[in-house]
Amino acid sequence: MSTLKDRIGRYGVWSVALRSEDSSRRGELAEAAAELQELGFGAAWLGGSSAARHAAPLLEATSTLVVGTSIQSIWQYDAEESAAAFAEVEAAHPGRFLLGLGVSHAKLADQYRRPYSALVRYLDALDAAGVPADRRVLAALGPRLLELSRDRAAGAVPYLVTPEHTAQARGVLGEGPLLAPELKVVLEPDPSRARALARGALAMYLALPNYTNNFLRLGFTEEDLTGGGSDRLVDAVFAWGDENRIRERIDTFRAAGADHLALQPITDGPRDALPRQEWRRLAACLA
Repeated sequence: MSTLKDRIGRYGVWSVALRSEDSSRRGELAEAAAELQELGFGAAWLGGSSAARHAAPLLEATSTLVVGTSIQSIWQYDAEESAAAFAEVEAAHPGRFLLGLGVSHAKLADQYRRPYSALVRYLDALDAAGVPADRRVLAALGPRLLELSRDRAAGAVPYLVTPEHTAQARGVLGEGPLLAPELKVVLEPDPSRARALARGALAMYLALPNYTNNFLRLGFTEEDLTGGGSDRLVDAVFAWGDENRIRERIDTFRAAGADHLALQPITDGPRDALPRQEWRRLAACLA
């Protein structure tokens, strides 16, 4: 029997645009998912606070692609609702959906209180409802959530991290659990333009303490977090450049202990546009 790591492979894509409440986009999403599978990506990660229902068009259009939420906020959907949705997707597409969960951010959830304890209770409720621990992953940055990912889930899907964080996370998780960090990719060789695109994507996260506190734990300073992010910070959390440089940066995360990378192309287009040309270029350089 194949393992989770076998099923999702080394590389997937992360995209907000892969989820939609607009039924008229189902065909577009299905076509994109089919191409991702054909290109050799093992997983599609639904960005934002996505839910199991958003996975359906992608799963229906493919035969092997794994689809995961990255992440579903525990404040937006209660555990019983999540368990019911998981069961429905699992019945239709056995073994191909991963429930990625996270505590989100205080600025984005009015009920944000004692997030660690709330996540533990959520996992308890999923256990009671029969959602297997090996079919869920957690958005984990700090040691406590990484330990929870190791003990109560299949592993961790850290967002906006560095190779150094990946090495630290692997140390906490051990060899068995999945470690699948997200990595933003800017396919642009000009340093000024690449960093400008990166800062455009980074700005919203620099207002969220969960991320900035993690950067400080990793040795960045308050000065690195100002002005849209220092070059040092941008270069640490983005892969930018031509295909060869991108591949080298991806390999750095792999060498640090990542089993799988959820690659998010950053472009100057609308956030809800599918970056299919960038997916093709990435697939070619990863082949």
